[in-house]
Amino acid sequence: MSKPIEVTPERIQAAERVIRPHIRRTPILEVEGAEFGVDSIKIVFKLELFQHSGSFKARGAFSNMLTRRVPPAGVVAASGGNHGAAVAFAAMRLGKPAKIFVPSVASTTKLDRIRGYGADLVIAGDRYAESLEASEAWAAQSGALPIHAYEGTETLVGPGTLGMELEEQDPKLDSVLVAVGGGGLIGGVAAWYQNRVRVIAVEPEQAPTLHLALQAGRPVDAPAGGIAADSLAPRQVGQQMFPIAQKFVQSSLLVSDEEILEAQRRLWDTVRIVAEPGGAAAFAGLLSGKYKPSPGERVGVIVCGGNTEKVAL
Repeated sequence: MSKPIEVTPERIQAAERVIRPHIRRTPILEVEGAEFGVDSIKIVFKLELFQHSGSFKARGAFSNMLTRRVPPAGVVAASGGNHGAAVAFAAMRLGKPAKIFVPSVASTTKLDRIRGYGADLVIAGDRYAESLEASEAWAAQSGALPIHAYEGTETLVGPGTLGMELEEQDPKLDSVLVAVGGGGLIGGVAAWYQNRVRVIAVEPEQAPTLHLALQAGRPVDAPAGGIAADSLAPRQVGQQMFPIAQKFVQSSLLVSDEEILEAQRRLWDTVRIVAEPGGAAAFAGLLSGKYKPSPGERVGVIVCGGNTEKVAL
């Protein structure tokens, strides 16, 4: 944990210049908190579900493939679904072969996206950790370039560009709520803001990777269940992002599956946003009352993914 933090605002700015031609500048939506029963605040949704492949993961995928040498064997990734779709999409756009390993809990929507982008899809194990082991074996056998879902400087600076973009769009935010699985998104966003706003982690109760790591002072094994298990349930939070979280993440909140489902429903009912469970988790932190904003606060909420079959109405 004593290693210097390599994910700096300067590296994020450099990555943004490289990937900008290949990614979308996703919009924000400002809403009165009263529309959701949270009076006296403004909510600013960052609608990253409109990114290529349906999630923020495209940023890290392009960052990797545009700044690292891709061998003839192409790229390989393990994913709960969104990272795999993003790597498959970037590989398709850049004309590179891709092999994606996913666990059996991955949603049909995400599997269809990966196949639709032309990648070779392999179901490996029941959880992300098993798919990761299979992908590492394939990388060693084939020589393909592994692109990790949440580890590596190139992976972390990608979502860091989301933080950069959000600050350009709304420089007056007081706080930003971010869903956490392996921690790539919050690691990049927190590294960009560096305590200029309060960065709040929101995690499922059944997959508290960062929450347990912060308590232990190091990444530790966590449960990997719940409704968002296909996107927010690795075995541990990332080693590289953890020092960033220790330095720049103010707190970690846990939300239940029922609170995530309610956030999905309310996003649809009120503003017609269709988010997947992992994509709605950050909003669940606010809607449930687990995060208590101050009067007049401008609260940023990253809706980070929309690859879902349907919203439970």
